[in-house]
Amino acid sequence: MKTHIVMLFTLASLVLVGCSSQPDYRKAEGSGYGYQETKISDTQYRVSFKARGSDKTKAMDYALLRAAEVTLENGYDWFVVTHRETLIDRERVSPESSIGYTSSNDMVTRCGLISCTTTHYPRDTFSAGVHIGGRKSSEIESIVEIKIGKGSRPDTDYSFNALEVKENLSPKN
Repeated sequence: MKTHIVMLFTLASLVLVGCSSQPDYRKAEGSGYGYQETKISDTQYRVSFKARGSDKTKAMDYALLRAAEVTLENGYDWFVVTHRETLIDRERVSPESSIGYTSSNDMVTRCGLISCTTTHYPRDTFSAGVHIGGRKSSEIESIVEIKIGKGSRPDTDYSFNALEVKENLSPKN
């Protein structure tokens, strides 16, 4: 019996270490966590960063970091944020055994350049199982649309020097 407990504890520890060792800033695989970009035109891109947790500032910073990298990779000097949106989804799982039908709400907050709006979406689920322990999970996605350019940067609050953004927002090892 002790051997089984030790093996289970060791396996659980390895899983946790493996999950925690993934870098925060990385390319997204499929629709997973990390950054991705879509080319809209020769000088326009949609860049997003999706993360676990509750740090929306980090998600926004990483979306801007990827926007700076896309700008530099394409041989440009600056970018202007033409649209910004942040989506937050939270879910609470109860720490109990349950069989039955539950009704809950998903909350999504979208932030634009000026303000944020929150929308609640109802969700009905049928579940059967045993939940051991409780957890609160959240998922944040920050999306920016950018226009990239060369030469003198436009004089607006939404224009950024790509090299400065990359230097200031790159993860420190």
